[in-house]
Amino acid sequence: MPAPTPKRTAIRRPPIRSSDRRVFHEDLLAWFQANRRALPWRKKRTPYRVWISELMLQQTRADQAIPYFDRFMRRFPTLTSLAEAPRQDVLKAWEGLGYYSRAVRAHETAKQVLQRGGDFPGTYEELLALPGVGSYTAAAIASLAYGLDHAVLDGNVIRVLSRVLAVEAPADKPATRRMLQDVLDRILPVGRAADFNEAMMELGALVCTPRSPKCPACPFAPICRARRNDQPERFPVKSAKPSIPHRHVGAGVIIDDRGRVLIARRKEASMLGGLWEFPGGGVEEGESLPQCITRELKEELDLEVRVGPHLTTVRHTFSHFRMDLHAYWVRVNRGKPKAIGCDGWAWVQRDRIADYPLPRADQKILRVLEKAGDWPEF
Repeated sequence: MPAPTPKRTAIRRPPIRSSDRRVFHEDLLAWFQANRRALPWRKKRTPYRVWISELMLQQTRADQAIPYFDRFMRRFPTLTSLAEAPRQDVLKAWEGLGYYSRAVRAHETAKQVLQRGGDFPGTYEELLALPGVGSYTAAAIASLAYGLDHAVLDGNVIRVLSRVLAVEAPADKPATRRMLQDVLDRILPVGRAADFNEAMMELGALVCTPRSPKCPACPFAPICRARRNDQPERFPVKSAKPSIPHRHVGAGVIIDDRGRVLIARRKEASMLGGLWEFPGGGVEEGESLPQCITRELKEELDLEVRVGPHLTTVRHTFSHFRMDLHAYWVRVNRGKPKAIGCDGWAWVQRDRIADYPLPRADQKILRVLEKAGDWPEF
């Protein structure tokens, strides 16, 4: 007998008065027309450009995403050019944005669309079927590129709605998000989804900010329940989060007598898959950093090495852990590199390492390495 399907938790939807609808439909859109930013993805709007911009904006502020979007569009102006590019070129163009799995999925999706004839899907359901395209991205493309009536729920919109409605339920819970999506779907002005979605996101970015919101300048000021109670920053409510683990990682800057540095390409299926790095790995209990690097380079590249002086330590925060990456100078005692725990390796002159796509933490090591002068003797 099959197990019963668990019931979804439902959260009561706050009432929306007719006067509130006027603010959403008229005052908000008037504010947007007067305050909209001239962002590059709002020009020459195509499904492809909307798609790439939305992928970038999922974890990046608009002002920070602009140079990355411009660079990506210069390198891959069309879906065909993206689909036909080598994976390493795509990762290099994405370098610095983080969340590289998005670039990998974008590359795979572009190839899939090209194989199906090259036309980007034109309905919400077809968009949702693409790899790596969820409800948010599908609604964004459907509304912004095709003018279809689909409401977008992103972090900015969640914050705006949570404050206007004073939503007490944690906004990071699926049930709360379903309720907020339901509210949006009900108040979406028919035929104006693109302007409405952009206006809500723009308001969250410029006025209804996480800290010190500019409430007097907000078109929702007359109806905002959080402002009425003088506590806008209490919303959106968030669940208590566990402490973030802190990891220590050792990395070897492996040099040879010809002035080259050995870098390794991470396995495709791993975190940051396909990127190049100064090889190494996590410190195990009881290990010193040199011992960690010695063990990792044997396991990853089958090299016996001697670890020299400390070069630098860089700190980096991922979504689910913090990392201290400790880089040491290293020389090879015995062996030739073998791709055991990686997907490839390369000896590269110091001034050519930047040609390879690197994670942000390794880019910081590279900047120190570029200024390091002569190789140390050890």
